[in-house]
Amino acid sequence: MDPSNQKHFEVVDYVIFAVLLAASVGIGLYYALSGGRQRTTQEFLMADRNMGCIPVSLSLIASFQSAVAIIGVPAEIYTYGTQYWFIGCAYILGLLIPAHVFIPVFYRLRLSSAYQYLELRFSKAVRICGTLTFICQMVIYMGVCVYTPAFALNAVTGFELWGAVLATGLVCTLYTTMGGLKAVIWTDVFQTVVMFAGQLAVIVVGVQKTGGVSEVWRKIWEGDRISGLDLNPDPTERHTFWTLGVGGIFLMLSLYGVNQAQVQRYLSSRTEKEAVRSCYLVFPSLQLALALSCVMGLVMFARYCDEDHSEKPKTCSCFVSPQMVIYFVMDMLQGLPGLPGLFVACLFSAALSTISSAFNSLATVTMEDLIKPHFPAMTEARATLLSKALAMSYGLLCLAMAYVTHLMGDSVLQMALKIFGILGGPILGLFSLGIFFPWANSTVSRTALLAHSCSHSIILLYCCFVYFVNFPISSLSSRPSGLKRFYSLSYMWYSAFNCFTVILIGLIISFLTGGRGLVCADAFYHPGVFFTVRFHV
Repeated sequence: MDPSNQKHFEVVDYVIFAVLLAASVGIGLYYALSGGRQRTTQEFLMADRNMGCIPVSLSLIASFQSAVAIIGVPAEIYTYGTQYWFIGCAYILGLLIPAHVFIPVFYRLRLSSAYQYLELRFSKAVRICGTLTFICQMVIYMGVCVYTPAFALNAVTGFELWGAVLATGLVCTLYTTMGGLKAVIWTDVFQTVVMFAGQLAVIVVGVQKTGGVSEVWRKIWEGDRISGLDLNPDPTERHTFWTLGVGGIFLMLSLYGVNQAQVQRYLSSRTEKEAVRSCYLVFPSLQLALALSCVMGLVMFARYCDEDHSEKPKTCSCFVSPQMVIYFVMDMLQGLPGLPGLFVACLFSAALSTISSAFNSLATVTMEDLIKPHFPAMTEARATLLSKALAMSYGLLCLAMAYVTHLMGDSVLQMALKIFGILGGPILGLFSLGIFFPWANSTVSRTALLAHSCSHSIILLYCCFVYFVNFPISSLSSRPSGLKRFYSLSYMWYSAFNCFTVILIGLIISFLTGGRGLVCADAFYHPGVFFTVRFHV
C-alpha cells in the first residue's frame, strides 16, 4: 500500500489500546492474588468449578469470535453479499445438541479434559490421538489469530507489526499464566463488551458518512448484495443454505460440542444446569456478533461501491484482503479521536480472548492427558507449577507460529482454517461414535480413525499441491467431475464429511467383526441418547 495513503493513530488511540492490555493484565493479577491464589490445578485449570452462566456464556462467544472472524466476515459480505448470514440458522442445533447431549456426558463424569472420555469409552490410545489432534489444530490456529490483525493493521496504518504481535502474545501469556481460567473467563467478558462496542462504533459512523440508512440500503440493493435463499443442493457450491445451515451445524458441534477450549468452560460451571444455561445464552450473543459483522460488510460496500479502489489495498477475484477492512475502519473513524483505538482494541480483544482460551485448554489437555497418567504421585503444588509453565510455553509457541504464518504469507490463512476444520471433524466423529453407538469398541474406533487419517492425508497432499503450484481446481474445467469434483467440496462440509467418515467406517467394521455392546460398569441414559462408559479398574 502507498505510504502516503496510510491512516495514522493519534495519541488517544494508543492510550485506549494500552488501557485494553493493562486491564487484561490487571484482571490476571487480581485472580493471582485473590481467592486460592491459583495454588491448585482445580483452581488454575477449572476455575474451582464455580463459575456462573453469564460469564461462561460471554467467554464462550469470545473464544469463538476471533479477530479472523471480525475482519473476515465483513470482507465476505462485501464481496459475495449476505448469503453467509444463513450460517446463523446452524447456531440453533449447533448449540441445542451440545447443551442436551455433550454437556451432560462431560459434566456427569466430572472430567477435566474432554479427551478423558475417549479413554473411558474406548482406550488410552484413542484418548492420546484425540489430544494430539486438538493440540495440532489449536497451535496452528493460535498463530493465525495473533498474526492476522497485526498484519492488517500494519499494512494500513504503519502500526509496528511485530510490536503488536509481541504485545498481544506476551500480555495474553502473562494474564493466563498468573490468573488461570478465572482470569481468562473474566477478561473474555471484558473483551466481549469491547468487541461489540468497537464494531457498533464503525457501523454508526459508517452509515452517517455514507448518507444515512436509506442511502446505504439503496446502494446495497442496487449492488445486488442482498442474497436470497439459495437451495442449490450441489455440495461443491461454496455457500448455499445447505452448506451454511446444515454443514455449519457440524462445524458448530466440533467447536461447541467437543472442543476442549469450550468444554472446559462448561466444566467450570457451578452445576450442570448452569452449564446448559450458558450454552443457551451463547445463541443471542452469536447472532448479535454475526449481525454486526454482516452489517459492517454491507456499510463497507455502500461506502466504496462507487469509488476508485486503485489507492486502496489490493483485492483479488475471490476475496477482499484483511487490509481493506482495516482501511475502511480507519477511513470512517479518522478525525474522531479515540474511535480508531476503540476498534483496534475490539480487534485485539478478539485475538486475546481466542489465544488465551487456547493457552489454558492446551495446558489442561497436556497436563491431564499426557503428563499426569505417567506421574500419578505428582504433588498438587508441583502439578500447578507445571500447568503454569505449560501455559507460558504455549504462549511462546504462539509467537513462533505467528512468525511461521508470516513466512507463508497472507493467502495461507484460508488453508490453515481448512486444516482446522479437517482436524475437528474426526474428533466429533469419535465422540459421536462413542455416545450414539454403544456396540462400537476400541478396535473399531482406532481402525476408523486410522482409515480416516489415511484418506485425508491424500486430500491434504492434494490441497498443498494446488496451493504451491498456484493452480486452483476451478481452472481445470468449468465444472469439475469425478475425483476433481470430490476435491471441490465446499469447505463448510469438511466437518460433516469427516465426522460421517469416522462413524461410517466404525459401523462397517463393527458389523464385519460382529461387534456387540460393551459390558459396562456404569451406563447413563437421558432422553434420546444412550451412551456407555467403560471404567478401567
